[in-house]
Amino acid sequence: MNKEDILIVCALEEETNGELDGWNVIYTGVGKVNATHELTAELFFQMKLSKTPELVINFGTAGSREIPIHTLVDCNQFIQRDMDATGLGFFKGQTPFEDELIMDFSYVNNSIGKGYVCGSGDNFVDNIDGEIDHIDVFDMEAYALAKVCNKIGIDFVSYKYITDNVNEKSSNDWKENCSKGITEFKKLLECYLD
Repeated sequence: MNKEDILIVCALEEETNGELDGWNVIYTGVGKVNATHELTAELFFQMKLSKTPELVINFGTAGSREIPIHTLVDCNQFIQRDMDATGLGFFKGQTPFEDELIMDFSYVNNSIGKGYVCGSGDNFVDNIDGEIDHIDVFDMEAYALAKVCNKIGIDFVSYKYITDNVNEKSSNDWKENCSKGITEFKKLLECYLD
């Protein structure tokens, strides 16, 4: 694969320190709505130019209840953790009237291969009370990006740098660690090139 075949999507430039020169990168802003809008707009623009990417890679920061801070992980299953229609008889995290609870891209190869479950929601998690048990990683955009790729038919993988342990120190830990994962992520990107 060539760099032209890959689109890298990040929420904030602070997460990359602007160190992805030579790669096709977009910054969406924070949250599922921003992520959906920016990725959809970019993909349709590239489709008009007949340059649709073969792979969308999300890189960003995340919290985890068990994975140590300063660990770069791969996520290939995604859940909308703040969707709650349990009052209508659906599972927490399930979009009403859609069969799938988890968006699954486990068929996409990546160089880490752990395959964590990422739960996305429009809130910063600093307390896991009430959160879905089988979520390994907490972020604010990956589910939305995965959903766009799923609908359009483009392969997707997400790499998250763990900045915090979803507790009362999370906001300070995130601020301190936000830009520390880019060096490791850049090394990983080389695995995608022919």
